[in-house]
Amino acid sequence: MPYLKTDTPSPEPIDCRIMSAALDLFVDNGYHNVSIHHIQQKANVSIGSIYNHFGGKEGLASALYKHILNEIELVVDDAIRAETSPIMQCKHLIRDLFNYTETHRNIIAFVFHAKHTEFLPDEPHACDSAPFVKMRGIVRQGIDCGELRGSDTYVVASVIFGGAIRMIQLRLENNLAKPLPNYLDELMEITLGGVHRNPQHIKEVT
Repeated sequence: MPYLKTDTPSPEPIDCRIMSAALDLFVDNGYHNVSIHHIQQKANVSIGSIYNHFGGKEGLASALYKHILNEIELVVDDAIRAETSPIMQCKHLIRDLFNYTETHRNIIAFVFHAKHTEFLPDEPHACDSAPFVKMRGIVRQGIDCGELRGSDTYVVASVIFGGAIRMIQLRLENNLAKPLPNYLDELMEITLGGVHRNPQHIKEVT
């Protein structure tokens, strides 16, 4: 099963094997280039098992999408619990996402690099899902408490998280030679220069 924070059970249940196989195939080959037979072969299960658990390829993709968004939500929750300052929560979250890009590439790629609306038209857009709503909530709290400049949550959230997400995409596309954590401090210093209420204190949080 594609987990970020939990070890995969051993032996791995059939539905977990199917989702893990589908994740790798969807990310590496694209949803439309993957058939049920490809998933069946990679997961080493029967065709019937896939239909019994998920109802077909679209149902499998939908279940995978919801599962991985839940995994990202757990990462956001961890950052919120670990830090009291909204700015530090943002940095903690970006750091974790950078680390997971290096260690759990396909999970991160499925969230931040796949065009979900092309194959899951009935699912809410990722930006409207719980983890991204919570990310904007962190930013809103930062604005309200005076840590962050600006008034529009979407604008400030785009400044803080937009650059980080683009860095993740560049790394997934092999356009960045170094692991993402190597860029974290410089990214945060530049990012916070635009939104921190007290720019002279930027060094303290980066």
